[in-house]
Amino acid sequence: MKITRLPDLERAPRDGAQGAGRSVAVGTFDGVHLGHRKVIAGADSVLTFEPHPVSVVAPQHTPKLLTTLERKAELLAELGVGELIVIPFDGDFAARSAADFIDDVLVGALGARQVAIGENFRFGHRAQGDPALLAADGRFETIVHPLLEVDGEIVSSSHIRGLLGAGDVSEANRLLGSVFQLAGPVAHGDERGRELGFPTANIVPSEDFACPGHGVYACLADGRPAAVSIGVRPTFKTGRGELIEAYLLDFDGDLYDRTLTLQFLERLRGERRFDSAEALVEQMHRDVQRTREIAAAAG
Repeated sequence: MKITRLPDLERAPRDGAQGAGRSVAVGTFDGVHLGHRKVIAGADSVLTFEPHPVSVVAPQHTPKLLTTLERKAELLAELGVGELIVIPFDGDFAARSAADFIDDVLVGALGARQVAIGENFRFGHRAQGDPALLAADGRFETIVHPLLEVDGEIVSSSHIRGLLGAGDVSEANRLLGSVFQLAGPVAHGDERGRELGFPTANIVPSEDFACPGHGVYACLADGRPAAVSIGVRPTFKTGRGELIEAYLLDFDGDLYDRTLTLQFLERLRGERRFDSAEALVEQMHRDVQRTREIAAAAG
């Protein structure tokens, strides 16, 4: 898939042959969840914003992101989108009027013939632009998609963040339409896992991205089955903050300073304190066996 920053965009012609011009879906699309996919379906181009607009206009309310721009591009490519156009969102862009966004971006830069949005999409200075303003413009067709409900709940990035925070990765994955993943560099730890017979790759979670709540999860780590613990290790007094520890099954190698990508398949249990290291090791053996079964079923 082609990825282009808006300032570098080569305009698609609107005039001439029938069908010329872009069919574009517009939105932040953090997570590329099932609701986003309804908006994106049939579009040949996606227009998005980087960084998240809230981080510019109301930084105190910046959400924990579900996807990096690179992950977003991967998911869009899997959906058959041919082009991702990225608006470098900053204070100057946030100050542009809704009319300017339509004239300069949708028409002037993209040459849009069709624009697809969700019903809650807002744009322009102080979010003054809305679907009605787009639909009133005769230079392109506007498709407004209603918010998607699943089991009586609106599918939204914020709802999925809540599910992840509660540890419900299975439901989060169902609403995402893909397996939630996060990545980070493997850091040196205190080798507590190695002493217990379960050497782990330690990842310090980024403050910018959503992370599943404390507990133990069946995951894939770079495609390998892995039992992953997220928390503060209550059985031991370590003085460390929150940590992600991944035990890769049937793996013997050096992962230090590599970037490890974790895909969360299922939550095994919550974080708990054990009376002894021996009791913890017994539970870890059970966690590993369950992880093996879940990873095999995931295929």
